Amino acid sequence: MLQLRDEDGAVPACPVHDNDTSSTGLRIASIFVILVGSGLGAIAPVILARSRSLRVPKLAFFIAKYFGSGVIIATAWMHLLSPASEALGNECLGNILPEYDWAMGIGLMTVMVMFLVELVVSNYNLGSGGHSHDHPKDSDDEIISDIRLTPVTDDPEALKSTQKVSSRSEGRFSDSRIPGIPDDVSYPPGGQDHLGHQREHVDGMEQSAAEFAAQMTAIFILEFGVIFHSVFIGLTLAVAEDFVILFIVLVFHQTFEGLGLGSRLATIDWPASKRWMPYILGGMYSITTPIAVAIGLGVRESLQTEAATMLLVNGVFDAISGGILMYTGLVELLAHEFMFNPEMRKAGFKMQFFAYLCVCAGVALMALLAKWA
Repeated sequence: MLQLRDEDGAVPACPVHDNDTSSTGLRIASIFVILVGSGLGAIAPVILARSRSLRVPKLAFFIAKYFGSGVIIATAWMHLLSPASEALGNECLGNILPEYDWAMGIGLMTVMVMFLVELVVSNYNLGSGGHSHDHPKDSDDEIISDIRLTPVTDDPEALKSTQKVSSRSEGRFSDSRIPGIPDDVSYPPGGQDHLGHQREHVDGMEQSAAEFAAQMTAIFILEFGVIFHSVFIGLTLAVAEDFVILFIVLVFHQTFEGLGLGSRLATIDWPASKRWMPYILGGMYSITTPIAVAIGLGVRESLQTEAATMLLVNGVFDAISGGILMYTGLVELLAHEFMFNPEMRKAGFKMQFFAYLCVCAGVALMALLAKWA
């Protein structure tokens, strides 16, 4: 951090300006516009994924998921760490902070803390009591597998019929070239065949407590990061001078960031007892920025956004949020989806490259929006 001093060698005071109190009606309207945009991004994918009447193509969710990954990654770098570095690097904080790149340091510390949290969760098998999660030999999937591989009759006609059923089953699970679980969001959970019934067995037997805990850790980390970020976006919008430009940009910003969260919530294999959870998580994200805007409007007469305290608070929390989203984006959304996902690794380079282009599109869009907000 470069500390500039005046002719007497003193650190300049942080400038304090009166907040803009114009366009009150439009600022109030922004609360509802951003609420709708955030809600569409975060909750609509979950609703569409579970709808039996609206058969959204699986490709749409595939694109949204990887586009959203790019949005999250670009948000960490361009919308959080960059402004955090600017805030904490302000020369007027020279009497408060020693010379150091605090934004990068806090972001790095946060990444290491996030890794520790996930490491602990991955080794702590919730509710397992230390016993193995190997399924008994007579579990449904084992029985189905045995039936497919070992016909129980020598009758040629019966054997031919069994082979046809097996072929149809295999085709149902492997025809799609788009990576994902067999009954992914393109199929309505609990549909008109055995697939919905099988899903309940998957929830109850195949998905271990530790695996689900790891998924929840990743989604809660992502949720925490975007909510942190959204609070300060709302406060800034409430008192910003260039309100109209910032408002337009933030509507897109919050919608696409919500899409990054919502597409993940939609593709998680939620157990029946927790099917309400994605709506809660999506709703929390949707209302955060509108509430922050309302609070900012209520206190904007006394809120000084360029004072030393505000610079410190914004900078520290932006750096923490940036570290959270950086870890989530690079580890959970890129490494796990591309390098450690068996379905993606078997999909072939063309599908992998298409997913990569979707990520790049999300990165490019959010990086462009950083020019204005």
